[in-house]
Formats: sequence, structure tokens, C-alpha cells
Amino acid sequence: MRHLNYHHLRYFWAIAHAGSLTQVAERMNVSQSALSVQLRKLEEQLGHPLFQREGRTLVLTEAGRIALDYADTIFSAGEDLVATLEGRGTQQVLRVGAITTLSRNFQLEFLRPLMGRRDVELVVRSGSMRDLMTQLEAHAVDMVLSNAPVAGDAQAPVKCHLLREQPVSLVGPDRPERTGFRFPEGLAEQPVLLPSLDSGLRTAFDQRMDLAGIHPVILAEVDDMAMLRLLARETDGLTLVPPVVVRDELAGGALVEWCRIPDIAERFYAVTRTRRFPNPLVRELLEGGTPP
Repeated sequence: MRHLNYHHLRYFWAIAHAGSLTQVAERMNVSQSALSVQLRKLEEQLGHPLFQREGRTLVLTEAGRIALDYADTIFSAGEDLVATLEGRGTQQVLRVGAITTLSRNFQLEFLRPLMGRRDVELVVRSGSMRDLMTQLEAHAVDMVLSNAPVAGDAQAPVKCHLLREQPVSLVGPDRPERTGFRFPEGLAEQPVLLPSLDSGLRTAFDQRMDLAGIHPVILAEVDDMAMLRLLARETDGLTLVPPVVVRDELAGGALVEWCRIPDIAERFYAVTRTRRFPNPLVRELLEGGTPP
């Protein structure tokens, strides 16, 4: 049984947080060469490189990020002691990226199995697909939630897991003309609020309008589902959304479903990267959130 050299681990921990051998060497009053030797011994003991060089910068490898997570726990002994006495214990960390156009209600439902668990720290970051995929590649997030599939390649082997498929509706205030509304011809008279042009949902809707020869009055185009939800409550127009986005408003009667859009659906995906050391919490969520 191998025993971890915590002296070497502390050097690694300091270097990982500083991002520089020079700073750590000066702060700990040791030479850079001695620091490099200690780091190399730790890598040999663990059997994996912990850093890779990009120019003059030290960047953590996947094994390095895992080692840093453990080192952060180990060297927060005082905090861990208090946490244990309070019943919280040592936490696992799951970092999730979610694109800004994704329904907050869907995110909440998907992540609910981990919410409130004292052994799990959940970190959720929002951003563009490009930024989040960069973070996934750099192991800064463990998965990305998206409403569009992502294709991998040899340089970035990713897996796209279909989590759910939701119908899409036109929703709005309950008005007398709702009973006679017909899709798509009714949109020649009813103004609409739509997702932005970079949404797959919007692309499918526009194609239906073009085929019908209808050019509806667009009150707003929004790339954030949370904002689209707010605008749906505040205007008289019809809003194109998956019902899950406005679930509470539909349940409370603030909004009603005018019609279900045939042949258009919103799909939700979890994008993961092939890893040698996968986060076990990712599998736990995928097994609970992937449709049969």
C-alpha cells in the first residue's frame, strides 16, 4: 500500500493555486529546482502528470484538477472539522455549465437530486455555448446543459446525452379570442414574443411561418428564457416557449396555453467529455435524467 507524501502534496497545492513555481519558491524560501523535484516525485507517486506547460504557464491536467480538489479538502482541515461536527461532512464538487437560453425550470428539475445534499457542493455557471465548451475542454466544468446537440471530433471527444424532449406552445393571457385561435393563420393577427434567431426552436418556427406565408408582428426577440418568461407575463402577445419554462404561470392562471405547436419540440442535452477520471456525480444525474 502506497502512502501519500503530504509534504510533496502541499507544494503541488501551493503551485496549483499560485500558477507559478517562482512565486511559491519565493514564498516558501526554497529553490525552483527543489520545488520541481518535489513536484516530480509526487507525479511519479501518483502515476500521472499534474501539470502541462502552455508557453510559460502551468496548466492543470485532468489528474491535476482531481488532485487539487482532494488537496483543497486535505488542507482545509479546520474547516472540515467544523463541517463534520455540524453534520455536513466532506463534500464532493460538481461543476455544471448551462447555456443562457436554457429553461431555469428544466435546470432545477434536472439538478434536483443533488440539491440539498450536504455531501455535494453544486456549482452552476451560465454562458455561451462556445465559452462553456472551452471550460469543458479545460475540465473547469464537468458537463454542459444545452438545448442543442454538440458534435465531437478527434481533438475534443464529447458525448451528447438526450435528457428530455418537451413540446412547444404559444402561451399568453386568457382572452376571449383564444377559443377561435388557429395555428398558424391566427398569427397573422396576434403579435408574438420569440426566442432569438440563434435558437433551434426559433429556426423551426420561422420555417413553419415561411411555409404558411405568414409574417407575424414580433414584439421581442430574447436569447434568455428567464427574460422571455418575464415578458410573457407582462405583455398581451403570445410567447413561443416549452410549457416547462412557464410552468408556474400556467398552474396559477397568469398564462394559458393558446395552442400546442405540432412537429416542433425543445430538446435538452447534457454534453460531457470523455475522461479518464469521470466525476461520479455526472453518471448519477445522467442515469436519473435520461429518458428511457
